[in-house]
Amino acid sequence: MSPVNNYVVPEEGSEVNDSLKESVKKEYSKLARQISVEGSSSCCGGSAGQRKCDPITSDLYQSDQSAGIPSEILLTSLGCGNPTALADLNPGENVLDLGSGGGIDVLLSAKRVGPTGKVYGIDMTDEMLALARDNQKKAAIDNVEFLKGEIEHIPLPDGVVDVIISNCVINLSVNKDRALREAFRVLKPGGRLAVSDMVFRGTMPDEIRKNVELWIGCVAGALEEEDYMSKLEKAGFIDIGVEPKRVYSLEDARDFLKDSGVDIDNLATLVDEKLMSAFVRATKPNSR
Repeated sequence: MSPVNNYVVPEEGSEVNDSLKESVKKEYSKLARQISVEGSSSCCGGSAGQRKCDPITSDLYQSDQSAGIPSEILLTSLGCGNPTALADLNPGENVLDLGSGGGIDVLLSAKRVGPTGKVYGIDMTDEMLALARDNQKKAAIDNVEFLKGEIEHIPLPDGVVDVIISNCVINLSVNKDRALREAFRVLKPGGRLAVSDMVFRGTMPDEIRKNVELWIGCVAGALEEEDYMSKLEKAGFIDIGVEPKRVYSLEDARDFLKDSGVDIDNLATLVDEKLMSAFVRATKPNSR
């Protein structure tokens, strides 16, 4: 029996911003439909029709890291990094991908953990789940399971996975404390969190933070670096680290701020060299 079958999803708390969550859900459902029709996409920054040249999602997967995955699947990336290239995955391990989207990182992880391991992917949109399962069939990979759910309410019991990965998704959560507590809960003692995410150095300007379009575009929801580390520690994690992988320039900032309705000339300089795609890692202690 799958461990999923024994789990009861908790009731949603009133602190969750349902309106913003629905906006994110609507946008990524639309992106999944677009991918199904056009065969490619690119994630964060601007509306679905403007994502093709986004600096946040370009050149994420190298050929030596993605061998065996059909090229058309790699073109459906919606991330800001490549956690599977950075996470230490071993044969036989169980892995969970938070916000698995089209399933690329699930499929790449499944190849690394081998037939004795298993990889779960969780996503809250039916359209993304359908896309992921279609990609699974194309890749002919069996040791995966895609689940419908939210990262704030992971549909798995306590202590069942060795590694949690995620690719530019935790920044989209409207309740990051709960999402990190849930990640801690489903990890085995000694388990690892190894995620790619958007992180901000310094203080995020309020005009960006309050912009729904930029939140959906993986910018406004980025945690400030010290806040991210503090939330991980509060959730119970140890050995916390934030490693910059790509720091965005002034010109990059102008690109992902366009069409957002903000004062680009003013805000781009405040974001220059402060917004980054980072590899965030942490460990669940063997005992508390």
